[in-house]
Amino acid sequence: MISRYIKYFFVFIILLAFQTSALQLLSLERITPDILLIWIVYLALKEGQFRATLWGFFIGLLFDLITDNFIGLSALTKTICGFTAGYFFNDNKTQLTLGSYRFLFVVLVSSLVHNSIYFLIFTQGADIGLWRAVLQFGVITTLYTTTLALFPMFAFARKYLT
Repeated sequence: MISRYIKYFFVFIILLAFQTSALQLLSLERITPDILLIWIVYLALKEGQFRATLWGFFIGLLFDLITDNFIGLSALTKTICGFTAGYFFNDNKTQLTLGSYRFLFVVLVSSLVHNSIYFLIFTQGADIGLWRAVLQFGVITTLYTTTLALFPMFAFARKYLT
């Protein structure tokens, strides 16, 4: 059991490095997909709501500390993301969900909640309006993240459903 969490941690470190460096190359008008969010959704579907909520907080806090952003904002939103994605946990249908369009749906819903809260707080006091920020950045980031989630979905479908 402990070895599984060590594996999760090492995957997180690799994804964190990728999120903070290589994904900047995939940026479209300063909008980048959130692979850490996809990882939290995966953890929620594999481990359940409680563990995904804890992982979301841990991942968000480390991301905040490494990127030197608004400290605590990613911790809050990724915690909520893990909690939201955990509602879709079903131990009997984990493999089916990971390898189907249900995975994309969970990423879409979790990302929409995550980004709405993130930009609601992040844009306080800024010149950009709330609705413009949520629509321009939140929805577009959600769609970009969901599109990127096609890759793990197809990988799971190939691995588990063949």
